[in-house]
Amino acid sequence: MSIQKTFHVGFTADVFDNPQTTEAAEKSAAKIFTALPNLKWDVLPDTGGIADPEIIDNYDALIVLGYHFPPESFRGLKRLSCLSRWGVGFDRINVPACTEADVLLAITPNAVRRPVAEGIIALILAVAKDIRTFDTRTRAGQWRPDKCRSICIEGRTLGSIGLGNIAGELLRMARGIGFGGLIGYDPFVTKEQAEKMGVELVDLPTLMRESDFLTINAPLNKHTEGLVGAEELALMKPSAFLINTARGPIVNEEALIEVLQQKKIAGAGLDVFEKEPVPKDNPLLRLDNVVVAPHSIAWCEESIRDIPLDACRNVRNVYEGKAPDCLANRDAVDRPGVRAKLSWKSQ
Repeated sequence: MSIQKTFHVGFTADVFDNPQTTEAAEKSAAKIFTALPNLKWDVLPDTGGIADPEIIDNYDALIVLGYHFPPESFRGLKRLSCLSRWGVGFDRINVPACTEADVLLAITPNAVRRPVAEGIIALILAVAKDIRTFDTRTRAGQWRPDKCRSICIEGRTLGSIGLGNIAGELLRMARGIGFGGLIGYDPFVTKEQAEKMGVELVDLPTLMRESDFLTINAPLNKHTEGLVGAEELALMKPSAFLINTARGPIVNEEALIEVLQQKKIAGAGLDVFEKEPVPKDNPLLRLDNVVVAPHSIAWCEESIRDIPLDACRNVRNVYEGKAPDCLANRDAVDRPGVRAKLSWKSQ
């Protein structure tokens, strides 16, 4: 009589650091996993934010929030078949090492598309309407400022570095609130693809020069780290705003601080920083032309509910012997080792 293998799923420990994510994870696991025979799930031991290969190889799949997976985390792995990200960013995971270890890297773009796009719009409106000044003055017992810095977005040009999942939703929303021009830079998007999105594809210098609101919607990788530096920032209009909800290191923070301090651009809306959590002495926190958020502008009831559901669905696909629909390393699917892991039930 053969013994049925158990498909073991683990959540990284940081998922359970917060009551909301804890509840969402438990509800998602109950909804997606309960009906699956021979599947069990639990929480990984806390290893200080860095995945330990001796621990993670006791699992078939992991649902990962903020843990780091450097190359060392993948050494000697034999069992682990999938990392399912709680979100879409995967800059903390060494993708080549992940692929080489025959581990699929799944993400949850459908669950974050609208929340992040709404967060970007919120920051655009916050800086355009100078909400920070109004809020600060009113709380201090002051009334209307002597000089109004608020502007309307109607007719202004919205630019996007990156034309992927989130940018597509942002641009769709932007058309409905009156932006005059939509432009984008993305070396991986064709002119025809951009036209279907209703956006004009331009080079990076043109994007920097012409955008009234420049948004960052690109992943952090070796191509995008430091992509927006002093040279690029110098091209922006004095009346322009920079909005970054992607990853802090895409923009050279020192150069950004300088142009903001010297009023060479009008302001910025930032949900991400070079170092997170952002240090209390970061000059960005003291500038009156900057609106900040703690890398959570897209956290809302819907995203907290839907992200773990999609992360669990990715794992269910692997349990069923199928590759998840949304993969960061699509090229790994045809590797013999990956195919063998997907056939776990027959082994």
